[in-house]
Amino acid sequence: MESKVEKYLCILQQKGYKSTNQREEILNILFDNKNEHLSCEDVHNIISKEKKDIGIATVYRTLQLFEKLGIVYKINFDDGVTRYELNTESENHHHHHLICTQCGKVTEVKLDLLESLEHEIEIEEGFVVSDHDVKFYGICKECKNKEK
Repeated sequence: MESKVEKYLCILQQKGYKSTNQREEILNILFDNKNEHLSCEDVHNIISKEKKDIGIATVYRTLQLFEKLGIVYKINFDDGVTRYELNTESENHHHHHLICTQCGKVTEVKLDLLESLEHEIEIEEGFVVSDHDVKFYGICKECKNKEK
């Protein structure tokens, strides 16, 4: 049976990088928390609970490599913390995020209505969109209900 991170380890090997225990451990953490937006420190804290031999610098360099190879996306929610998320999609398209300005909760929005806009931009402007990043700021349902 193929492990849950096997396809990501194959990407490493195809690009000429070694599949180390540390890289596999970081991939497992990202996969186990694929609905989260983990910072380097978050990943390191999870690793430290079980594997104290992986330093934060190793985690940071590994996440940078994974981003370079398209294994993870780097996400910035304008709070000074860089977060990472496993690229589980076959296309190079991001989902969007709703960010609560009161509690800081981040919710993913899978609906992507920007594909047609990108197509129109390509036709009208001759500009090929390779990526986009959309963040909506506001008040989440829970905080809104607390106000009532």
